[in-house]
Amino acid sequence: MCGIVGYIGSKEAYPIVLNGLKRLEYRGYDSAGIALYDGANTHLCKTKGKVSSLAEKFSAQGVPQAQIGIGHTRWATHGVPNDVNSHPHTSNSGDLILVHNGIIENYASLKTVLQQRGYVFHSDTDTEVLVNLIEEVKKTNNVKLGKAVQLALKEVEGAYAIAVFDQTKPNEIVVAKLGSPLAIGVGENEFFIASDATPFIEFTNQAIYLEDHEMAVLRLGRDVRVRDLKEDIRLDSAIQELSLSVEQIEKGGYDHFMLKEIYEQPRAILDTFRGRLLPSEGLIKLSGLDNYLSRFIQADRIIIVACGTSWHAGLVAEYIFEEWARIPVEVEYASEFRYRNPIITKKDVVIAISQSGETADTLAAIKLAKSQGALVYGVCNVAGSSIARETDAGSYTHAGPEIGVASTKAFTTQITILTLMALKLAKEKGSISESIYRQHLYELEQIPELVAQALESDGVIKEIARNMVMAQNALYLGRGVNFPVALEGALKLKEISYIHAEGYPAAEMKHGPIALIDVQMPVVVVAVNSNHYDKVVSNIEEIKARKGRIIAIVTKGDTVIKALADSIIEVPKTTEASSPLVTTIPLQLLSYHIAVMLGRNVDQPRNLAKSVTVE
Repeated sequence: MCGIVGYIGSKEAYPIVLNGLKRLEYRGYDSAGIALYDGANTHLCKTKGKVSSLAEKFSAQGVPQAQIGIGHTRWATHGVPNDVNSHPHTSNSGDLILVHNGIIENYASLKTVLQQRGYVFHSDTDTEVLVNLIEEVKKTNNVKLGKAVQLALKEVEGAYAIAVFDQTKPNEIVVAKLGSPLAIGVGENEFFIASDATPFIEFTNQAIYLEDHEMAVLRLGRDVRVRDLKEDIRLDSAIQELSLSVEQIEKGGYDHFMLKEIYEQPRAILDTFRGRLLPSEGLIKLSGLDNYLSRFIQADRIIIVACGTSWHAGLVAEYIFEEWARIPVEVEYASEFRYRNPIITKKDVVIAISQSGETADTLAAIKLAKSQGALVYGVCNVAGSSIARETDAGSYTHAGPEIGVASTKAFTTQITILTLMALKLAKEKGSISESIYRQHLYELEQIPELVAQALESDGVIKEIARNMVMAQNALYLGRGVNFPVALEGALKLKEISYIHAEGYPAAEMKHGPIALIDVQMPVVVVAVNSNHYDKVVSNIEEIKARKGRIIAIVTKGDTVIKALADSIIEVPKTTEASSPLVTTIPLQLLSYHIAVMLGRNVDQPRNLAKSVTVE
């Protein structure tokens, strides 16, 4: 949830840490702080609010020259967002300075013990407990900082990514990871620390990703030393070469990252297809799936686990897998799956979906499924992420960095991968004919262009947004494979405009939600040509009879619904299975324009973070 940044080397630390925090602000933005050591003293500045407020405050008090520094942008867990609860936190002596992403679950008991030993606490955070615990261990055992971190973390329950330095020995930073992501950038006699690689990609493309229960000592003048915290053994530090570029994480002339990412979807889907969808050869190549085809085909069922938007992608996949591959599918909230003692067997296959690959609940669901012998297949966007490492096999979406908190291209590329998987399994099982299989291949090849065409309705959508902007509530309806699209559309509106919205199966409207419909209620209906078209028309008639305001997503050239609806948004014709990839586009744009008109912070909506790395 939170973002951490650190630097040690010969460069000025402040601009590196500050700009790094700006790039990580999507992870949390209710408070921020930086600690710099100038060779004699540590200079600490932290504040409630965004990184821009921190920069103003630090500039006002004077920024020292320093070659070591750590910073933090916060999404509050323990303690309200304020200056005192902001990170970094210092130990009682003032010597140790620490930033932390995660939750220390047993902080209360640890705090009580430390208070009995004379420690005084100034914040409500679990992080202040951790930094004082490390100090106590270091002092009591008379050990160096690295050993103190190792011993202290054995007493800790919960999740963490930490970076800590000792101002009495400022030639090193100690980092450790459990459950929360942490990357180390390796330069020429300099090291970078960050929650992901975006803060340091302009300086180095060499990175080490720590695994759970690992720590590293970053000391100037020597190589990174990685240690297993549980086994207390030295580990080899595998350096990865990153393909990320600075251009990918900039706005590129768009007003918001979200808008940029909406418009990147034709390219993102094409990149997801690249090397995998080969219509001329009649092939789908998914190396991760190829190795486990028999497990999938012989599976009693597929269980999809995910959270938020990724869960909606899983619901779309449920329709497609069952329609084409004829394998039973269950879609579960990862956050509920692990707590209800689910029945999992060795004949089950679990598909875990996550944009970041770091979602804590999804990771926990994966570990549970693996412990019961199920095959676990990951679908995520971030190479080297925890889910990518924890699963038995998987496929990357290749969406590219997604900075906007409200997910857009991640959703469509997840559906793209899942569609390819379903079609490949259908071919291998023989549950669809060769001719239909090839027809789907060629139709999928057209999707990037069809998505580009759907984006051309932006002007129409913007005008519809003007008429929706004062709404207090909205209802989103869809049937079949477009019911999850309605759920996703409603979620987008809630996330970035703060307007209450509900997604419903269109036929279920009359079982309750119809009571809400009046002249003030906008009803967004996904009503493209499908097997359910006539039924959807009937649902629209029911809304119209009660004076509801109908905004319909229709197939280009539709005349029936055009005559009934107050507003229509046309999308190009597709197969029913592929339609979510085009019908979701206008719903993303609609939410975006409403949020902008309301003056919302589109990329950083209140109370939300991009990657939910705490349970």
